[in-house]
Amino acid sequence: MTVERLASFLANTNPGFFILIAGLMVPFARDVASRAILLVGGPAVALVALISAQGLSINLQAIQFLGLDLILYRPDSLSFVFGLAFIIAAALVGIYSLHRRDALQDSTAMLYAGAAVTAVFVGDLVSLFIAWELTAIASVFQVLGPRTRESGRAAVRYLVFQVTSGMLVLAGVCMFAAATGKTQFALMAPSMTGLPVGVMDITSPGAVLILAGFGIKAAFPMVHNWLQDAYPKTTETGAVVLSAFTTKLAVYALARYFAGLEWLIWIGAVMCVFPVFFAVIENDLRKVLAYSLNNQVGFMVCAVGIGTQLAVNGAAAHAFAHIMYKALLFMSMGAVLMRAGTTKASELGGLHRTMPWTTLFCLVGAASISALPLFSGFVAKSMVMSASHADPSLLAVWLMLLFASAGVLEHSGIKIPYFAFFGHDSGKRPQEAPFNMLLAMGVAAALCILVGVSPGWLYQFLPYQEAALDYLATELWTPAHVLQQLQLLVFATLAFMLLQWRQIYPAEKPGVILDAEWLWRRGAPLVGGALARPVRAFGRFLSGGVSDGLGALQSAARQVFAADGWVAAKLPLSATALASLAILALVLLFSLFG
Repeated sequence: MTVERLASFLANTNPGFFILIAGLMVPFARDVASRAILLVGGPAVALVALISAQGLSINLQAIQFLGLDLILYRPDSLSFVFGLAFIIAAALVGIYSLHRRDALQDSTAMLYAGAAVTAVFVGDLVSLFIAWELTAIASVFQVLGPRTRESGRAAVRYLVFQVTSGMLVLAGVCMFAAATGKTQFALMAPSMTGLPVGVMDITSPGAVLILAGFGIKAAFPMVHNWLQDAYPKTTETGAVVLSAFTTKLAVYALARYFAGLEWLIWIGAVMCVFPVFFAVIENDLRKVLAYSLNNQVGFMVCAVGIGTQLAVNGAAAHAFAHIMYKALLFMSMGAVLMRAGTTKASELGGLHRTMPWTTLFCLVGAASISALPLFSGFVAKSMVMSASHADPSLLAVWLMLLFASAGVLEHSGIKIPYFAFFGHDSGKRPQEAPFNMLLAMGVAAALCILVGVSPGWLYQFLPYQEAALDYLATELWTPAHVLQQLQLLVFATLAFMLLQWRQIYPAEKPGVILDAEWLWRRGAPLVGGALARPVRAFGRFLSGGVSDGLGALQSAARQVFAADGWVAAKLPLSATALASLAILALVLLFSLFG
């Protein structure tokens, strides 16, 4: 009976709660063993709970709060694949962090992961907002991790964007709930064979505000630089944590509420293209990965906008694969940062001699993000490409995605491993990464290969299983499809080699690239200063006028009340008598007729 009760408890409890509890207990762990149990055991228990409820689409956990029905646990096929990826990522982060002891970072990393897992399994907008804000508050401590002035300033900027996102979502939820009386997504308009995705009409009250809040967290163009600003300034573990959850949580939210919204197709396409140019010229390799992250999320946003079953499957599969290979790449760069003290391409090179395992794992991540056949990126990204190619009206979008696919090979598939581990010899001979970091990288690399070689196990978890398995059987491994991808990768590789040979490829040199962030960090102060100048001039004029008036009044008062002023002057007795008589006459008149 006890076992049955425990199984029922696990099956009916949001898996994110177990990771949250582990995060709250981490600061009290006094030894390495107990800390390891919490960092890895929390996600392990969450995984058991998730598997126990697989395939359900009902409310398993609900409470009433202030007259609202909060659905704390409602798993379905869309939330399952995102939740599975988040839980695996949380476990990888736990393993990767074991080499050092930082209670604040470890605790907030688990709280951040737990909030993200919780968010994908709640069934209403209010609960989503609560978890949404918790991810923002917990994640900012990862940016603060290095405890430097630079990271502190980046954390403030990061928090401004995250809190703005939350406030927009809250305002939109309040407007939507007041107008419709609905907060549960299952009670909104379900679409596509009953699975509640794309349930919110963009014309509904508050819907645009909710979309804007989701867009900030997804790093839409022009509000994306919180990502490139914060991620490279964290510790070796902080960037790994940040890369896994925030933007993918936003992709989940977009799919749940706005799948099929045409705006997202073009937003996603632009997101895919513009980071390519900045990543090629960026010197900091962790910032290159941040631009690459923006590029990859663009594929997911575009797929959500297309909104077909194949596209939604592609967004979910790509999110899963991306979490694994992007975490792997950030882990490899984190190991380089820890051992070499920098991730600047201009200061690295030749590290494969003393860090062979890290080099190998980085190459697996590079092959995966480049969508090389038999690696995870290929079996995920190809669904997005096929979904865009299936609609003739999206030819321009397909060409943009094709260009972005070649571009990601240039900056992440080749540039990252080439300049860090090969290229010119920097003379650095750092030690290999600690065992726990290698273990986490090894597990992530194994998952990248497993998904690529045998994608069927992932496809069966996707939102539309039948469509996914049909794609696997009829399109994924066709010679034309595989050959097209290989041609694209070979062309991009030859282009890189040619540019390097002709010394045309942008040289790696120190510098700071702000791109659109120039508007916020440089442009806004310039505009503010220009607008403030007339106000300051008017203020100076007004202040001068008041000062001159007061000066004149003070001068007059001195003359009046001075020793030789008219107040002190002696008047004749007759004049004094007449003045007294006049005053008495006035008093008498007021008394008689007032």
